[in-house]
Amino acid sequence: MDNEEEQQGEEEATQNNDARSEPKADGLIDRANASAERLEVALKKQEELINRQEELAAKRMLAGKAEAGIQAIKEAPISDEEYAKKMMQGEVNPLKEDGFNA
Repeated sequence: MDNEEEQQGEEEATQNNDARSEPKADGLIDRANASAERLEVALKKQEELINRQEELAAKRMLAGKAEAGIQAIKEAPISDEEYAKKMMQGEVNPLKEDGFNA
């Protein structure tokens, strides 16, 4: 009789364990499905953003750049005396004008 009670107790324990594990499995599957749906939505958004970036890049390339009317900034001319002072102080490189960098 003790064996029968032990077997019934074991069967009930295994049934309880199975019952406990099933909802966990269902919960995991539900969570995985929800995660997959979120991933799909995120991928669609990312694809839309990539398409928009491609369109913007194409428009920028087609728009080109016009340099007409742009003037280089010219430095105000300095007097010979100011130039000599700056050269003596090391602020001006006389070789730079000739293309040499010392």
